[in-house]
Amino acid sequence: MTTTLLAAGFHFGECPRWHDDRLWFSDQWGMAVHSVSLAGDLRTEFRHDDRLSGLGWQPDGTLLVVSMHRRQLLARRADGLLALHADLSALATGHCNDMVVDAGGRAYVGNFGFDLDAEVTARGIDSVFADHPTASLIRVEPDGRASIAADDLHFPNGAVITPDGKTLILGETLGRRYTAFRIAADGALHDRRPWADVAPRVPDGCALDSEGAIWMANPIAPECVRIAPGGAVLAVIDTGQPCYACMLGGPDGRTLFMLTAPSFMSSAVSEPLGELRIATAPAPHAGRP
Repeated sequence: MTTTLLAAGFHFGECPRWHDDRLWFSDQWGMAVHSVSLAGDLRTEFRHDDRLSGLGWQPDGTLLVVSMHRRQLLARRADGLLALHADLSALATGHCNDMVVDAGGRAYVGNFGFDLDAEVTARGIDSVFADHPTASLIRVEPDGRASIAADDLHFPNGAVITPDGKTLILGETLGRRYTAFRIAADGALHDRRPWADVAPRVPDGCALDSEGAIWMANPIAPECVRIAPGGAVLAVIDTGQPCYACMLGGPDGRTLFMLTAPSFMSSAVSEPLGELRIATAPAPHAGRP
């Protein structure tokens, strides 16, 4: 599968979401949210004074966005201003990160669990994989009430919800695996179970397709990988740079969007060298986000 460069000129793209005929994504180190159409017209939707990450929409069209360092979930009002939706600082033990929002507007927010950049700089990436604190996945109700949805997770990151709304599949980046949960009617997560072991690869942002496979960005290699339940590799796409997030979208749901950058380390993202590449996927998007 070959890729085409759709857009560039941002620092570190994350959390892509197809919405209103455009791909929206966070530029974490550019502290902005951008969007782009399939014609490649990149525009900045808004900026903030903190790094931004997970994106998702509530049923009334309100955009929720994760403020990483402040450990907050923000809501973008109709007038374009950002307001506090939930303070997660008492629950998150590291920078807040990716998020999936269900059909009712409930959000599940991951966090690092520790200062990743500082620990990798001090100890090296292999040491961090071998020894690190675990973290919790946070559940935020539509009215902003927050609680722990699941704990003892190895860097809870990209997540998807199946089309029936009954299963959440979560990437544990430092565990090199996907873990599935049954979603109860009240949003509580139960019956934790393995979904796929992806070692030696590492899961970052991801997207679910209509055949039940997950497209997984691999942040330690220049590739985006299609994974079947259980971990079988169905396809590998060369993305040129390490791939940090992906999403299926477009008019038929079969455009695979892949966000890449030279590195995730702060020392490597001062220049706007991020790229957005696209390819055509064999099956369309399913579920959420």
